[in-house]
Amino acid sequence: MAVWYAARTMRGSTKLVIAAALLAVLLVAAVPVALFAAVIMMLLGNIVGGLALAGVSILAAAAAVVIASLSGARELRKAVTEVTERTQRDDRVVQLDRSDYYYDD
Repeated sequence: MAVWYAARTMRGSTKLVIAAALLAVLLVAAVPVALFAAVIMMLLGNIVGGLALAGVSILAAAAAVVIASLSGARELRKAVTEVTERTQRDDRVVQLDRSDYYYDD
């Protein structure tokens, strides 16, 4: 299957999985920035706010990664099931008798 054909036939659930993965990547990339901002807040005296910012950023990134991985695994499972069902439908298995084999003596 050509790449352009696969891209053209993406379902809505596939687009949601891609969006969830991109969100997870962005949130994980934002964690160091949030931790730096939390340290600055704590140095300026706002200890509780800095700890809250650090905790929330880590929890949000972890939650996004878990959601993206679970939805991606489900989408992958559906795709594999579709391919195997299609392959099983297309393949015709014929059992051969002894007379169907040809041996050179």
